[in-house]
Amino acid sequence: MFHIASENDILKGSVTDAYFLRTMEILKHEDVNPQIVCEVRAGSFPDGWEWAVFAGLGEAIALLAALNKPIQARALPEGSLCYAQEPVLVIEGCYQDICIYETALLGLLCQASGIATRAARCKLAAEGRPVYSFGARRMHPAVAPLVDRNAFIGGCDGVSGVLCAQQLGMPPVGTMPHSLILVLGDTVGAILAFDKIVSKNIPRIALIDTFADEKFEALRVAEAMGKRLHGIRLDTPLSRRGDYPRLLEEVRWELDLRGFHNIKILVSGGLTDWTIPPLNPYADAYGVGTFISNSPVVDFSLDIVEIEEEPVAKRGKRSGKKILAASASGERRLFPASAKLPKGWKSLLQEMISDGKLIGPLPSAQEIRERVLRGFEKNLS
Repeated sequence: MFHIASENDILKGSVTDAYFLRTMEILKHEDVNPQIVCEVRAGSFPDGWEWAVFAGLGEAIALLAALNKPIQARALPEGSLCYAQEPVLVIEGCYQDICIYETALLGLLCQASGIATRAARCKLAAEGRPVYSFGARRMHPAVAPLVDRNAFIGGCDGVSGVLCAQQLGMPPVGTMPHSLILVLGDTVGAILAFDKIVSKNIPRIALIDTFADEKFEALRVAEAMGKRLHGIRLDTPLSRRGDYPRLLEEVRWELDLRGFHNIKILVSGGLTDWTIPPLNPYADAYGVGTFISNSPVVDFSLDIVEIEEEPVAKRGKRSGKKILAASASGERRLFPASAKLPKGWKSLLQEMISDGKLIGPLPSAQEIRERVLRGFEKNLS
């Protein structure tokens, strides 16, 4: 009914690119199955990013472990900030055990990392204000949980998608759509009905841009709800915005002038990491949709760098097994695998799979998100 691959399709290698099937056919006929080392890295990042959030590793490692093959894997911990030209995942094993899974492995890492990175950039742009993922509706519903989960990992404080929120063990965010106000015929009527019917555990946030000027609608709902009103949301269409920071400033002024200092202003609709900062003086939180869900992928590639313990690489790549290491001061550098690390340096890649078996439990989404936030403080402050 839906044009999606099942988990079984992925595990069987059915989503692979055709040329890997041709490769397997040839290698089996020629009885060639060398021990190889391959590494996943990105030569550059989209949109001029200086860094990316490494995400999707949990699924990639789960796939490798499910193959039940004598594979070894080391990786940068999921949620780490990564940089161009650095290996983020190193896989060792017989090539025929890995070959047809390259497509799926890259897909799992590339899209997740792109979503997590844009979410992280929005979180940074918001300068401590909450950011919520509103983008599940922009993607195929089969991957909506993927969008929300990686947005959360990247730093979003909540997600609107019900299924992903359940998977994360947290309540979904969101109060009312324009359609509720249109059907009921009035903004104040909609928030009063919401207040009457919906659980008191849900914050009362009124959407104020459906029918009339935001300033006057904000005052109407504030006066009707009083202290029960937690906040207002502006989702003003681009064609009506004009000077958006000035509009928010005006709404804030009129609310404060009448004593509604505690009413929060949530802004959504077409936000990006560069349109958020000018709104920070007036907005208390943001809902970001398309910009996160439609993130460009991080263009990781998977390249063989060693065959039967001999260094090898295609043109433009560095051959041989490597160590990605960092000094106590945070400097990062690649070393040959045979090198002895200088004093104070440590390897950043952690062993994830040994002889085909998963080493320890994979971290939760909450733990990965905390790693992202710590990375901000340590590396981007």
